[in-house]
Amino acid sequence: MTGVRPMLHGVPETLLWTLYNRAYEAGRRYPVLDDPMALRLLADLDYPFEERFGRPNAFLSQAQGLRSRCFDLAVQEYLAERPQATVVALGDGLETGFWRVDNGRLSWLSVELPVVAELRKALLPASDRLRTLSRSATDLSWLDEIEDPEGRGAVVTTQGLLMYLRPGEVRTILAGCAARLPGGILVMDTMARRPARGTVAGRSRVGAMTVPPMHWAMNPGERHKLRSAHPGITEVRALRPPRGRGAMGELIRIQSLLPGLRTLTPAMTLLRFGTATGTDRGRNRN
Repeated sequence: MTGVRPMLHGVPETLLWTLYNRAYEAGRRYPVLDDPMALRLLADLDYPFEERFGRPNAFLSQAQGLRSRCFDLAVQEYLAERPQATVVALGDGLETGFWRVDNGRLSWLSVELPVVAELRKALLPASDRLRTLSRSATDLSWLDEIEDPEGRGAVVTTQGLLMYLRPGEVRTILAGCAARLPGGILVMDTMARRPARGTVAGRSRVGAMTVPPMHWAMNPGERHKLRSAHPGITEVRALRPPRGRGAMGELIRIQSLLPGLRTLTPAMTLLRFGTATGTDRGRNRN
């Protein structure tokens, strides 16, 4: 192999696992996610994916593809009404959502830690409507980079991120978005409490990788509590993954609906923001 060698550890390394699954699904005959850029990334990286994560799992790879597709559909639904919106992808990793949902008019802002931001810049093609900010998602200065959020619209996505933050950090991000992005939405995924406890105890593994501790967890039935982060959160809505492929896709659909099983994989939620007061906007600018 002669490609780019990523030097990632801890939470940043998990982006390689999600890419691995997404690319495997994209390479299937009838993929649930059309993602040729993921296949290109996999070929461009010098990394022992199978040695590190094991052979691709048919359930997990399709579930990963459906999760990304669910995010894409939520973003596209918003863009249908506000096509010039800014999409802010917090903890974007090596996700390729920009190329999957680009309507030719949106602006895309990836917010990533410096080591991952450099990897994105080295591997992904440039666009005048795509920027990468090298900073933590918990540094809310990225909100200042959104041009005319009330007029043009704003979508914030947090795929595979919030569970690795502290509860106070999650609440601060939700409140900051609600205060500063009136008329916008946030699409998030969350891990349930039981599997999250397994990661804190160091019992959760993917191949040779120990899954990093998940410090914030929420069972699907607790979604309503998200409203308490800020009065500007006017809607909290569960998102269901689209229908998958074949028997495995049906298994994923059933698993996502049954109370006893749906906590095993991330749950997806959409938050909608109403009009913010001037006081709230100023308070959350820092």
